[in-house]
Amino acid sequence: MINEENDGIRLLAALNNAEWCDAVCRAHGLEGSLGEDVWISARRTPPYYPDAVTLRAEASEGAVLTGIDTDAPGSSVKDSFAVLDLAPDGFEVLFDAQWIHRPATAPAPAPTPGLALNWTRVASAAELEAWEATWDGEESTGLFRPALLTSEIAFLAGRDPGGRIRAGAVANRTGEVVGLSNVFTAEGTPDDAAWSGSLASIAGLWPGLAVVGYESGDDLGTAIRHGFRPVGPLRVWLRTSERTHLLRSRTA
Repeated sequence: MINEENDGIRLLAALNNAEWCDAVCRAHGLEGSLGEDVWISARRTPPYYPDAVTLRAEASEGAVLTGIDTDAPGSSVKDSFAVLDLAPDGFEVLFDAQWIHRPATAPAPAPTPGLALNWTRVASAAELEAWEATWDGEESTGLFRPALLTSEIAFLAGRDPGGRIRAGAVANRTGEVVGLSNVFTAEGTPDDAAWSGSLASIAGLWPGLAVVGYESGDDLGTAIRHGFRPVGPLRVWLRTSERTHLLRSRTA
């Protein structure tokens, strides 16, 4: 695929991710601002979520930094095209990743052998709390609020025959793509189960749409096994020595 096509996919993926971040912030009572070049939250965002997401490679350091609270600990920027230099402003690179794309024409994902999970869409506040507790590995902290249970956002849960959540993900639709994030499995459940199950669920909810997201490390390899391909780099910058605000690279 030629670079122009990759660039177009990255633009769609960055916008999709920014709108997901905006939805999480609004569920917490924070109003973000979506401009032509950058999405910004003037107030500190919930844990794991950036204060700014660039939407075009032309976004400047000044346009990003003037809109966010750089005085509060943990301010962070998602540099969607890995072109900014925020080091002079006291930021350090938290992680690098790759945007990923799975075309609508990709083959249906194969189920994980020997594992039968029933995939459903979270539909209530109680189910969302249970979903977050499994995602977190300990307990729900209220990061994901019931206001996020909308027609364009789906919290997907894969349950074992006993009804326990063993895998999950978040899918959010924006225009012609669906974003996939927060992919997880409970201890003892293969990672592939979350990818195959969530992708099958997305195909049922929004047939004929491409899926985008971003991953790094082993998770990037897993995504590639499930029909994704890398389409370009992104980078997350953090303005603090305490690397806690965006510790989970696959969250936001």
